[in-house]
Amino acid sequence: MRRIGVISDTHRFVRPEALTALRDVEHIIHAGDIGSPLVIDELRRIAAVTAVRGNVDHGDLYPETAVVELGGALIYVIHSIDDLDLDPRAAGFSAVIYGHSHSAAQEARNGVLYFNPGSAGPRRFHLPVSIGYLMVRSRKITGEIVHLDV
Repeated sequence: MRRIGVISDTHRFVRPEALTALRDVEHIIHAGDIGSPLVIDELRRIAAVTAVRGNVDHGDLYPETAVVELGGALIYVIHSIDDLDLDPRAAGFSAVIYGHSHSAAQEARNGVLYFNPGSAGPRRFHLPVSIGYLMVRSRKITGEIVHLDV
């Protein structure tokens, strides 16, 4: 089984609690609104990082979408689920990772996991601060939302 860390909406701020929670993952996916390349530098000290651009990220430092294959499973990464312009199941994706709303969520639809880890940056909208984990086993993906004590 592979364990992947998922983080989003850091907005220039990497909480020590998030770094601690991610310390044993094999790969990290950042679903946008990074805010500063220093965030990615911190995450790369833990594991390889796949990151996409969010609405607060400017320039071409990160792509708008990314595809990563981990443990035989294809994962599509986009910041806002409202911008999804493909059928993930038809395209062969096991999961769609997204952020933007700051609200953690996961739902399986038509064999595809839609997963938002919530926001790991500054608290907003009175929502909990959270990250997520994906567990990949035999090309099947399950998710877990982790609320950080901050």
